[in-house]
Amino acid sequence: MRSTCFLAGSLALLALLSSAPVEADETGRILIFSKTAGFRHDAIPVAVQTVQRLAREQGLQADHSEDAAQFTRDNLARYRAVVFASTTGDVLDDAQQAAMQQYIRDGGGYMGVHAAADTEYDWPWYGQLVGAWFHSHPEGLQSSRVQPEHQGVPSGPAWAVRDELYNYRDNPRPRVQVLATLDESRYRGGTMGDDHPISWCHAFDGGRSWYTGLGHDVALYADPDFLTQLRRGLRYASGLDDGC
Repeated sequence: MRSTCFLAGSLALLALLSSAPVEADETGRILIFSKTAGFRHDAIPVAVQTVQRLAREQGLQADHSEDAAQFTRDNLARYRAVVFASTTGDVLDDAQQAAMQQYIRDGGGYMGVHAAADTEYDWPWYGQLVGAWFHSHPEGLQSSRVQPEHQGVPSGPAWAVRDELYNYRDNPRPRVQVLATLDESRYRGGTMGDDHPISWCHAFDGGRSWYTGLGHDVALYADPDFLTQLRRGLRYASGLDDGC
């Protein structure tokens, strides 16, 4: 009797252990999209690899493509989130734009990294989705500090950053939940003043949107603070966390 119970218990434990990876794989999928029709960032390959690694940490499978034909209603329905990794210019045609809009309206998630804000200027809905469009940036890489915030007040210590620091056409704060700001007093060429959002999120048109303006420099993808930012964005965009 004891041997039978032991065998049954061992088989149950073996089944549980063997099923765990399958359950992790079933958390969902994301699509990383990095097509460019303008400037192409050298950091795109490492950005893609980094998001793929962060996705695996969360039990997500990550597909990568630069083929806009992926943007159909049926195909996008397979994904918990779509990540625009430094896309630039006009990357989707009218039908693909319509599929993306429907995907968000069906509850999908969007995550934009760096030049995702330098994308689709002739598509007003996309500008609302990303939160603000790129306007300019100072020459070269410069150093500043990123101040995380929560519900409009500083939250946690500021951290040092060296990157291409974007200015935006307007301040998105009235439309989004700002997650971090830049300190313009520490570098030259900022145009947004004392309130310079650099990362934000918002519920939008039935879905979720999260964006960071950082991510130009390859070296930044080894920075623990930036990785924490990306990880949180991925969890929110993919619906693993309700808040961002």
